[in-house]
Amino acid sequence: MSAAAIFDLHNEVALVTGASSGLGAHFAQVLAANGAAVVLVARRADRLAAVTGMIAKAGGKAIAVEADVRDRDATRAAFDAAESAFGTVSILVNNAGVAHAGRAVELGEEEWRRVLSTDLDAVFFWSQEAARRMLAAGRGGAIVNIASVLGLGVAKGVVAYATAKAGVIQLTKALALELAFKGVRVNAIAPGWIVTELNRDYLTSEKGKALTRQIPIGRFGEERDLDGPLLLLVSDAGRFVTGATIVADGGQSVALSG
Repeated sequence: MSAAAIFDLHNEVALVTGASSGLGAHFAQVLAANGAAVVLVARRADRLAAVTGMIAKAGGKAIAVEADVRDRDATRAAFDAAESAFGTVSILVNNAGVAHAGRAVELGEEEWRRVLSTDLDAVFFWSQEAARRMLAAGRGGAIVNIASVLGLGVAKGVVAYATAKAGVIQLTKALALELAFKGVRVNAIAPGWIVTELNRDYLTSEKGKALTRQIPIGRFGEERDLDGPLLLLVSDAGRFVTGATIVADGGQSVALSG
């Protein structure tokens, strides 16, 4: 089978959360470029419209759904909109997330809950909704959760984020175990430092550049460095892969563990 055929996503419907900017917007465009009809979900309607327009201009199919991933009613409404436009969602990319910085002893309950509810709770509830609908439609599917190397090893000042991402990795395994025999594969990607529009100014500063000393490959990742892992996990190329977390960090976590 050719590479084009094994990674082909025509006849697939993909839903991407946090798709208004950064990695989410990039993932949506990659999925559309490989044939999937894409549903972009985020809170910023204007940014969603811009990304949807880029996909359409490139010849892809996409709709935008404005939603907060923490809102359970919005979750169901987003899947309803997807089904009305394209049919049952067969690919879910749980990308939406928030970060924080600060000492653990100073972290307030509200901030803790904001991070955990967005970065972990929402991943479960969106996965649950996707799986229920895939099973009801009598078809399989693929769920990809965006974790982080901070779910594998911690750093100072990110206790809530690291805890949430570790939970995402364990959640991925638990869901994979329950859903595998029903044809739904669940995997995760754990990126290291990836340059996006949200962090570009910091990572290109002198202080930010110093972080590359922690990365054996000698540079920060680019958005396109995650294209291969993503396409593997959502296509027939990864049809025997479930419960896995693919680490894409230029060797950073290996260096830290060594």
